[in-house]
Amino acid sequence: MDLLGMGQAAQQAAFELATVSTAQKNRALAIMADELEANAAVILAANATDLAAAKDAGIPEAMLDRLMLNEARLAGIANDVRNVIALPDPVGEEIDGRVLENGMKLTRRRVPLGVVGVIYEARPNVTIDIAALCLKTGNASILRGGKETFHSNMALVNVIQTAMEKANLPMASVQYISKPDRELVSQLLTMDQYVDMIIPRGGAGLHKMCKENATIPVIIGGFGISHIYLDQSADLTRALDVIDNSKVQRPSACNALDTLLVHEAVAETFLPQLAERMNTQGVTLVAEPDAFALLDGKAANLRKVAEGDFDTEWLSLTLGVKLVSGVEQAVAHMRKHNASHSDAVLTNDLFVAERFVNAAGSAAVYVNASTRFTDGAQFGLGAEVAVSTQKLHARGPMGLTELTSYKWVGQADYLIRS
Repeated sequence: MDLLGMGQAAQQAAFELATVSTAQKNRALAIMADELEANAAVILAANATDLAAAKDAGIPEAMLDRLMLNEARLAGIANDVRNVIALPDPVGEEIDGRVLENGMKLTRRRVPLGVVGVIYEARPNVTIDIAALCLKTGNASILRGGKETFHSNMALVNVIQTAMEKANLPMASVQYISKPDRELVSQLLTMDQYVDMIIPRGGAGLHKMCKENATIPVIIGGFGISHIYLDQSADLTRALDVIDNSKVQRPSACNALDTLLVHEAVAETFLPQLAERMNTQGVTLVAEPDAFALLDGKAANLRKVAEGDFDTEWLSLTLGVKLVSGVEQAVAHMRKHNASHSDAVLTNDLFVAERFVNAAGSAAVYVNASTRFTDGAQFGLGAEVAVSTQKLHARGPMGLTELTSYKWVGQADYLIRS
């Protein structure tokens, strides 16, 4: 595979996309959504092949859930593309402007990033999300999915490139690295002459590898231990529903709850209620000694915490439980255990809520709400290309605006500098 040739083609496509009208981009997106529905049988057959191979390989249930497509999920993906059509095009938007004393009108104007390289694992919907958002913002993309999703992704990329061709846009706008060689990933990370940004979507190992080897700016996201702190002032009955939703609604998602921090003043009352609810959901509780003592004999699936458990993104029906003395100890635990993605406080105390929001270093922080809301569609951004957990350029769900940069534009009447 000629990766340098792909880079050159992507760069040329990005030059063309930068001047394409919003109407042209929206037409391509509409065709893409229609093609997804028209080719549903082919896509689902390819996905079934991937699922069968993954099951034979002993892939965990959490990964199988991420990998699986069905008619409802595919219809949802097509509708997400149509939602992107309805969103305002940020390219060309003037962020701010002023007239200088010398008479020059100075503005900042949003522009595409150029070529975006995305490395991701077993989530075929990411292929469409990235293609749609990059196209809307005038960016070309080079994609590299996991081997588990090979057949699904090849079917989806075929749909995308068919849409590009029908819309008279460069087919190289979206390209896919179809060979699983790790060497190709390493090469992509150093193609700074053609690629403007790398976005890894996967586990901590993938992020570490990209940070250590890339000569291109890397947006880190998608990984982080999600916490809920249950304060002593919280409504325990309603809090239980939020905890249940955060953990169980889709346990394989990166914003699903990993660790519950319970104020010790309400632990004796609340933990039996938690055990009863989690028993019905098949959740295994992993508890530190004080919490274990209160859960023992009540939780059907219970074990003592081991080293590294509070640093584990479970992605399954497993929940860590720890008692804390208050919001300060809760925040201290979160800082120690990689709270960078989605974290929440359940409280009726305004001071505690504000203290938690200000002290938590997470990309998304919630007061009395599920952690499962960290999502581009839920935030009204359309689809998302990633959830960034770093602190520069973009944080949280990365929608259209986060896939643009800006340029300074100065306009004057043949002005010279004195």
